[in-house]
Amino acid sequence: LGRRGIGDEHVVVAYDDAGGSIASRLWWLYRHYGRDRACAVLDGGINAWTDAGRSLTTDAPSIERVNWTPGVQRDDLVGTDAVAAMLVGDALLLDARAGERYRGETEPIDPRAGHIPGAHSAPWAGNLGSDERFLPPETLRARYTALGADVLPTVAYCGSSLNATHDLLALEIAGIDGPALYEGSWSDWSSDPSRPVAIGEAP
Repeated sequence: LGRRGIGDEHVVVAYDDAGGSIASRLWWLYRHYGRDRACAVLDGGINAWTDAGRSLTTDAPSIERVNWTPGVQRDDLVGTDAVAAMLVGDALLLDARAGERYRGETEPIDPRAGHIPGAHSAPWAGNLGSDERFLPPETLRARYTALGADVLPTVAYCGSSLNATHDLLALEIAGIDGPALYEGSWSDWSSDPSRPVAIGEAP
C-alpha cells in the first residue's frame, strides 16, 4: 500500500464494477490488519458514482512512496484443520459462491464440485438489491440470523477467499460481530481427495 502512495493518514474508498465483490477484499484486508476505520466500500460501486452524475478520468495519479503501518492484526483467519473440526462442532460455515457451484452442478475452476459438508449456501450476490447496493442492515441481519450467525461462531468461504469477504462485509453491516475467513476456501478444500464433499441443496 505504501508503494502505491497510500499512507497512515489516508482513508481509502474501494470500489469496483462487480457489486462490491472485489472491493470488499480490500476492506477485509484493512480490517484484518487492524485499520478498520481507514477503508470503506463505495455502495453501488462505480455505477452508483456515474449514476449520481459524478465524473470519471483516465488520468493516472502521481504516486510517491509513503509509509503504511498495520495495526493489531485480528485473529479472523482459519485454516483447513479448523474448518474440518467445524464438521463435528457447533459452528456455522457460509458458502458465498453461486448456488449452482454450491450444489455441485458446475465447477469452472477447482478439481471437484460441491461444497464442504455442513456449509450453508449464502451467495454473496444475495446481499445486494437490484441496484447492486447492499440491502438494508435489518434485511441482512434477518438473512444471516436465520442461519444462526448471531449465535454461532461463523466462518465464510468461497472459491479462493475473494467473494467470501462480501459476506463478511454484509455481516458487519448487519451488526453481527466475529466472523472469520477460511482463506484457502474451496480451492484448498477440494484439492485433497480425502476430504469429504457434499452435493445438492442440503448442507
